[in-house]
Amino acid sequence: MQFDSFSAFLEMGGYAFYVWLSFGVTFGVMILLVVLSFRQHKGLLKSVLKEQQRQVRIKEAREKSHASSAQ
Repeated sequence: MQFDSFSAFLEMGGYAFYVWLSFGVTFGVMILLVVLSFRQHKGLLKSVLKEQQRQVRIKEAREKSHASSAQ
Protein backbone atom coordinates (compact mmCIF):
# COMPACT_ATOMS: atom_id res chain seq x y z
CA MET A 1 0.00 0.00 0.00
CA GLN A 2 1.44 3.32 -1.04
CA PHE A 3 0.53 6.69 0.37
CA ASP A 4 0.55 9.98 -1.51
CA SER A 5 1.77 12.00 1.46
CA PHE A 6 2.86 11.66 5.04
CA SER A 7 -0.52 12.89 6.25
CA ALA A 8 -2.19 10.16 4.15
CA PHE A 9 0.12 7.67 5.84
CA LEU A 10 -0.93 8.96 9.26
CA GLU A 11 -4.61 8.75 8.29
CA MET A 12 -4.18 5.10 7.25
CA GLY A 13 -7.00 5.23 4.74
CA GLY A 14 -9.56 6.28 7.34
CA TYR A 15 -8.56 3.63 9.88
CA ALA A 16 -5.99 5.76 11.72
CA PHE A 17 -7.72 5.55 15.10
CA TYR A 18 -7.72 1.74 15.09
CA VAL A 19 -4.27 1.35 13.58
CA TRP A 20 -2.48 3.82 15.86
CA LEU A 21 -4.44 2.68 18.91
CA SER A 22 -3.34 -0.91 18.26
CA PHE A 23 0.28 0.21 17.87
CA GLY A 24 0.06 2.26 21.07
CA VAL A 25 -1.46 -0.59 23.07
CA THR A 26 1.08 -3.05 21.70
CA PHE A 27 4.08 -0.87 22.51
CA GLY A 28 2.60 0.06 25.89
CA VAL A 29 2.19 -3.58 26.84
CA MET A 30 5.69 -4.41 25.59
CA ILE A 31 7.20 -1.59 27.68
CA LEU A 32 5.19 -2.74 30.70
CA LEU A 33 6.45 -6.29 30.17
CA VAL A 34 10.08 -5.12 30.09
CA VAL A 35 9.65 -2.98 33.22
CA LEU A 36 7.92 -5.75 35.17
CA SER A 37 10.52 -8.30 34.04
CA PHE A 38 13.36 -6.10 35.28
CA ARG A 39 11.58 -5.57 38.62
CA GLN A 40 11.02 -9.29 39.02
CA HIS A 41 14.64 -10.02 38.13
CA LYS A 42 15.83 -7.47 40.68
CA GLY A 43 13.55 -9.00 43.32
CA LEU A 44 14.83 -12.49 42.57
CA LEU A 45 18.43 -11.33 42.88
CA LYS A 46 17.66 -9.77 46.26
CA SER A 47 15.98 -12.98 47.35
CA VAL A 48 18.98 -15.08 46.33
CA LEU A 49 21.35 -12.72 48.14
CA LYS A 50 19.26 -12.90 51.32
CA GLU A 51 19.20 -16.69 51.12
CA GLN A 52 22.97 -16.84 50.67
CA GLN A 53 23.47 -14.55 53.67
CA ARG A 54 21.08 -16.73 55.69
CA GLN A 55 23.04 -19.85 54.76
CA VAL A 56 26.28 -18.17 55.87
CA ARG A 57 24.71 -17.21 59.24
CA ILE A 58 23.44 -20.76 59.74
CA LYS A 59 26.86 -22.20 58.94
CA GLU A 60 28.58 -19.77 61.32
CA ALA A 61 26.09 -20.56 64.08
CA ARG A 62 26.63 -24.31 63.63
CA GLU A 63 30.39 -23.88 63.70
CA LYS A 64 30.15 -21.71 66.80
CA SER A 65 27.89 -24.17 68.63
CA HIS A 66 30.09 -27.08 67.53
CA ALA A 67 33.21 -25.27 68.79
CA SER A 68 31.60 -24.46 72.15
CA SER A 69 30.35 -28.04 72.63
CA ALA A 70 33.82 -29.43 71.85
CA GLN A 71 35.35 -27.56 74.81
